[in-house]
Amino acid sequence: MSINKLLVANRGEIAARVVRTARAIGIRTAVLRHAAEIEAPAHLIADEVVMIEGVTPVAAYLDIPQIVAAAKKIGADAVHPGYGFLSENAGFVAALEEAGVTFVGPTSEVIDLMGDKVRARAFVEARGFPVAPSAIEDDDPTTFVERA
Repeated sequence: MSINKLLVANRGEIAARVVRTARAIGIRTAVLRHAAEIEAPAHLIADEVVMIEGVTPVAAYLDIPQIVAAAKKIGADAVHPGYGFLSENAGFVAALEEAGVTFVGPTSEVIDLMGDKVRARAFVEARGFPVAPSAIEDDDPTTFVERA
């Protein structure tokens, strides 16, 4: 799959780093901006700025339907979440998948699995990967330190 335009759904230095990297490999970039924000480096170096609305910038940057709509509106092929809440939100990834927009990161199923540490541990252990001792082994957390 080829990415022609990438929407960065984050702000600050992480957004600027993603924009610089994408541009270095020939991908057009767009970033989000809330009206309460002053211009930031990512706003100045991206090819496009998409205004988002919300009571606060934080609320706007976590508004999944608005971000998906922004990606569709500008014709973004993909969305990079930066790091933080959206990068760990299986619902965000599923919403992008449903809209036909590529998420730069794991699938919604993988994010959902990794959000449940007990299931994730069982998943990798069942495939033969070594795992560190756990307090949940043998349902005996009192001996965890000894076993570790």
